[in-house]
Formats: sequence, structure tokens, C-alpha cells
Amino acid sequence: MKELKNLDCTNKRIIVRVDLNVPVFEDKITDHSRIHAIIPTLKKLIKNKNKVFLIAHFGRPNGEVNKKYSTKFLCPELKRLLNLKTIHFLDNYENKIIETRISEMNLGEICLLENIRFNIEEEKNDLNFSKLLASCFDIYINDAFSASHRNHASITGLTKYLPSYAGLSFSKEIENLDKFLENSNKPNLAIIGGSKVSTKIKVLENLVEIFDSIVIGGAMANTFLLSNNYNVGSSLVENDFINLSKEIQEKAKSKNCKIFLPIDVVCSKNLEDKENIQSYSINNVPSDQMILDVGEKSTKLISDEISKSKSVLWNGPLGAFEYNPFDKSTISVANIILDISSKSELDALAGGGDTLAAIKKAQANEAFNYLSTAGGAFLEWLEGNKSPGFIALKENRL
Repeated sequence: MKELKNLDCTNKRIIVRVDLNVPVFEDKITDHSRIHAIIPTLKKLIKNKNKVFLIAHFGRPNGEVNKKYSTKFLCPELKRLLNLKTIHFLDNYENKIIETRISEMNLGEICLLENIRFNIEEEKNDLNFSKLLASCFDIYINDAFSASHRNHASITGLTKYLPSYAGLSFSKEIENLDKFLENSNKPNLAIIGGSKVSTKIKVLENLVEIFDSIVIGGAMANTFLLSNNYNVGSSLVENDFINLSKEIQEKAKSKNCKIFLPIDVVCSKNLEDKENIQSYSINNVPSDQMILDVGEKSTKLISDEISKSKSVLWNGPLGAFEYNPFDKSTISVANIILDISSKSELDALAGGGDTLAAIKKAQANEAFNYLSTAGGAFLEWLEGNKSPGFIALKENRL
């Protein structure tokens, strides 16, 4: 795979795929992480006096123009973070219009293109669309690892027609993930949470071959507990995945990977019932109770495992994180990792929206070597699969 960090390009017309699908609430960006991630790549291209065009998606407009999903609102943020006087914006992908804008721009300037998903050809990976777009440029750079699990025109299509490189944040993401999945310091521990086993089956199947220990939490742990004949009351479970949960535990045994499930839990009759919250041993969960978080003994067990480990990978909350006080164990784990990392050498990597939110809430960012904002692409890598965007860059021979 060719990488921007090894490329010295000057006075070129460069198209860069970035991920600017940022969270917005009441017209304000609530998390700038994805914008911050691309700044090093853009600064290098600006410094080297290139004309840079950015393509990104925002939301799901389904191939239709919808002002609600316009990327234009991102121009002031890019301008501010890059300390530029001007950010050009173009709402049209016609070649003649792009060529005209290129001729109007000065070297070292940036133009943000309108939401790529306004074009129905994007998600269809229409190669004619990719070829026409590529004809305006000299080089393609993918700095959107978080979107690279999509086989779209702007992710894989452009690599067929232009010399293609991984951007700086793309390279950084892969380096950190590969370190944890292929060369992590032992003993290593994975903490996997979330609501559904079905979304993490392939992740768990892969990780039991790599990690010495895996902690399973969140509602997905309920299915594992049920597969071990524990009563989980009225908790969320996936009955279709009970046998697979058993199989994963058997596979873990054969690979000498220890699986840790909750030994105590925090329950209520439902998420809204904050008056009757009780803790129970996993042996004594009443039939009318819903498991909504792991308990203090389980949290202590996780703490002990972290303290024995040299590497920790974390994806997914341990309870119903969105609802206070069922975020307690998740926040506690972030604090535990922070505390242990301050006293000993501990490599820590985390990914997933709720996980990153918990780390931020606990003010524990500094405890982690790397925090991935890649979402679905992050999970795909944990499954042991290389993303279409990565494969397209690796196969590029232009």
C-alpha cells in the first residue's frame, strides 16, 4: 500500500476522500474528532502547494439532493482548524465545473465538494462516474478509514484510475489496529460489550484466537449467560445465537483464551424504572427483572484482569450506557484503565461511539495509545477482514 507519508507531491491536483460525517445536535457539531483526524494530511498537502479537493458524505440522502445533508456547513470549521483565509465549496460534480474551479484556485487552497452521496452513482460504485471524476485530478488519497468498509465509487472506484495513497490518519489507524491484533504485548485482554451478540459474533470468533482473555459485557452477555443456563429474567437476549455463544466459549477453551462473563448484575423492571434498582448475583436474577449493567463484583473482576494485562482492547459499553445510572460500570472501567496506565506500562486501544463517549466523560483519553472513530470499519478489522478501501489502495499500481 502506497502512503502519503512517503510521498513528496507538489503542484498537483489532488482529490482526497475524508470522513466528515460528524454528529450534529441543534445545528452544532458535538464531536470534532473526525475533522481533527484529517488535519495533518491536509496541512501537508497545503504546505506542498497542491490544489486539494475534498469528497465526503454526511447522513444518508439516498442518492438525492437534500439540503438537510449538505456538507457546506463544514466549511467554516475547516477554515478555522486549518487557519485558512478561504475554503472553496462546489455543489456540482460536472467535469467542466470542477476544471473551472481548479483553474480559479491558487496553489495551497482547498475546495470542499458537496455530499458525494447526493450522486446515486456513489453507493452503486459506478465506475463511469469514478472515471469522469478522476479525469480532473493527478492523485487520489483515501484518509477516510472509517468509511472504507464501503465498496463505493469514492472509496474503491477512484483507485482504478489514479495513483492512490493512504492518508496520514488512514495509515495511523491501520498501524495501531495491526499492533493490537498482530503484535500486542502479552498478556492481552479484550473487553467487548454492546447490545447484540449478532453484531459481534465474527469479532469474538477472531479475537479468541488472538487474546489471552476476553471480558464480555453489555446486553450481549445475557445471551452468553442464558447459554450457560443462567436465568436472565426479562433481559434482552438473542435466542437464535445461544448455540453460537456456546460454540465461541468452546473455541475459546481450545485456544486457551479465558472468557469472563458477569458474576453480578444491576437490574430494574425496565429502563425507565430508576426507583427500584437492585443488584443480584447472576445465580439469583428474578424473572421480572431486566439486567441493565454489570455489578460491582464484576467490575472488580475486570479491574483485576486489566491489572494483569499489558495490552487492552476495548469495544462496547458494559451496560445500558445511554441511561444513567446504568453507565456506572462503563465509566468505572475507563477510570480503571486510566489509573492502571498511570502506574504501569499498559497499551490501550478503544473504539466505538459509546466507548469513546465513556472515556471522554471519565476524562481518561490520555490512558489510551489510540482512540478509533472508525465505527463499522473498526469492527470489520477486529473481525480479521481487510476493508474494501484498504484492498483497493493495496492493489493500486498506477
